[in-house]
Amino acid sequence: MRWLRLHALLTVTLGLFLVFMLGVLFTGHAHENDDLAEHNQPTQSLVEYAGSSSFGETVFENWESEFLQMGMYVLLTAFLLQKGSAESKPVDKRAEQDDDPREHRNDPQAPWPVRHGSELLLKLYENSLALAFGIVFLLSFWLHAVTGAGAYSEDQLMHGSEAVTTWQYLQTSQFWFESFQNWQSEFLAVAAIVGGSIFLRQRNSPQSKPVHAPHVETGA
Repeated sequence: MRWLRLHALLTVTLGLFLVFMLGVLFTGHAHENDDLAEHNQPTQSLVEYAGSSSFGETVFENWESEFLQMGMYVLLTAFLLQKGSAESKPVDKRAEQDDDPREHRNDPQAPWPVRHGSELLLKLYENSLALAFGIVFLLSFWLHAVTGAGAYSEDQLMHGSEAVTTWQYLQTSQFWFESFQNWQSEFLAVAAIVGGSIFLRQRNSPQSKPVHAPHVETGA
């Protein structure tokens, strides 16, 4: 089917997301019930677990790190270069991404904000990718804090201690440990693709330089 061929990358990645999300749900549910049984607490149904703070914390602490990674990657690649990397803009010539969109207002296929938007709208649009990732990161960060506070409080109460507010949980080492352990791995992965694409190749992938390209060639 032509439609699937033209939209295969997004379709497959969203499909994998759903598969792995279900994996998190079912395995997390089993793990949570094992933990509750060990503490002589009533177990949860799958629906109860899906709406629980424990499941929310698991999901949002990972979303937080992923969107931080992608947002920062968009910004860093806009301003920083890496000689030889397929992930960098060219070193010795101007990249098409640096073109001023105001010079393309008459392009018939340019996006609507370019052709008809006000200066403010165009300014927002030309930074919309990083802004979108930043907004989702902040939302995920907050949801991680809210659901994490709920899960932390449940554990505290189970062990005879007091519950905490979201603000109090933000001041705990556990919250920042959860965040930093994810953030460090995300930027290691970014460094790996930036550095790895200097010397390594993957034929047919736009994330790689052509297999025959010299190591010093910069850009895909």
